Amino acid sequence: MMSVSGRLVLIAGATSASGRAVGRQLVDAGARVVAVGSRPEALARYREEIPGSVTLVCDLGDPAAVASLAERIHAEHGRIDGLIHLVGGWRGGGGLAGQTDEDWDFLHARVLTTLRNTTRVFIDDLHASDAGRLAIVSTTTLDKPMPGGANYAAAKAAAETWVKAIANGFAKSAPAASATIFVVRSLDGLEPQLATAVTALWDSNAASGPLHRVPLADAAG
Repeated sequence: MMSVSGRLVLIAGATSASGRAVGRQLVDAGARVVAVGSRPEALARYREEIPGSVTLVCDLGDPAAVASLAERIHAEHGRIDGLIHLVGGWRGGGGLAGQTDEDWDFLHARVLTTLRNTTRVFIDDLHASDAGRLAIVSTTTLDKPMPGGANYAAAKAAAETWVKAIANGFAKSAPAASATIFVVRSLDGLEPQLATAVTALWDSNAASGPLHRVPLADAAG
């Protein structure tokens, strides 16, 4: 049986409630965690709360900054075995007319651009690992998007499509790697369950396929 113990796992968006829960459980399971965020003060609190984790400041929306981040991680810690992308946010309401350009720019930058930048830079690591894992959190609203959440749903749909493309690449040339899309209606209160599910990604191999779409507790609600 494989496990996450000893694996190097990068958490993008680590200072969120979900990022802290995931980081804490990964460290407790023996993983080497690199927690990445954009706010130094929040990362300082993260270090106090989760001793043993490495914290790095990076604007994940900036491709050059992400490239520099990768160079530093590779030099100081080696190649990663997992990328857990938890950068997100919500903007919406007001029907279709209320789907503002400002909200779209915010969601596109956080939900999709940060995912695109990090996966492009670290994809070779996941391919090279004997158990590369990628995970994101998506939403049940994609099953029935409403006008007031069209910006949000469109950004999440694009993120899912990006992950599916990566999974198809795993199927072709990295059979030991897999991608997981965790699906929730709301992540609030489900952080412990997400942390358990992320930690368990290394408990089995990728024989069941390169892509998994996994509903968490309230996904049917």
